[in-house]
Amino acid sequence: MSGRHSRQAHQSGFTLLEALIAFIILSVGLLGAVALQAKAKQASFDSMQRAAALALGNDIIQRIRANDVNNADTLYNFSFNSTEAIDDSANCQNNICSPEQLASFDRAQWQRAIRARENSGTLDNAVVCISPNRTNGPVTSEVQLTVVVTWEGRQALNGGLTGGVNCGDNNSERRALVLNSSVHLRAP
Repeated sequence: MSGRHSRQAHQSGFTLLEALIAFIILSVGLLGAVALQAKAKQASFDSMQRAAALALGNDIIQRIRANDVNNADTLYNFSFNSTEAIDDSANCQNNICSPEQLASFDRAQWQRAIRARENSGTLDNAVVCISPNRTNGPVTSEVQLTVVVTWEGRQALNGGLTGGVNCGDNNSERRALVLNSSVHLRAP
C-alpha cells in the first residue's frame, strides 16, 4: 500500500505544477490584453485630436472663403495661438463689418473654438499658421492657402520629427496637420 500512496502524492503535486503554469500563461495573456487596450485608447485619443484639428483648420479656411475680398491674402497672413489674448474689438455677429474687422473677428472666433477644444482635452496649446500665396490668373485672382495646425500631443512622435513643419514649437511632443486649399477672390 505504501507504493500506491506515494504515487497519489506525486500525481497531486504534478497537478499543482500544471495549475501554476496555466496561471502564468493566463497572467501573461491578460497583461497583453491590458497593454493592447491601452494602445487602442492612445490611438483613439490621437485620432480624436487629429479630427478636432481638421475641423478647426477647415473652419478657418471656410471663414477666409466667406471674406473673399481682394486683399484677403494680406488680411489672413498671420500666426496665432490659443493662449494669446482675444481681440474683441470687432463684433460681426449682428453688425456689418469691414473686411478687416471680419478678419479680426474670424481670428477671435477661431481662438474661442480652440480654447473650447482645450477645455475638452482635445487640443493642448494649439497654434495655427496661415500662409496665403496670391497667384494672378487671366480671369480671376486666386490665393493658395496653407493652414498649419499644431498642438501638443501626449506621446512623443517617432524620432521627434514633425515632418519639417515650421509652426509653433518644434519639439518632439507637437503634432501637426497641414491643409492646402485655394480661394478665388472677388474682382476689385
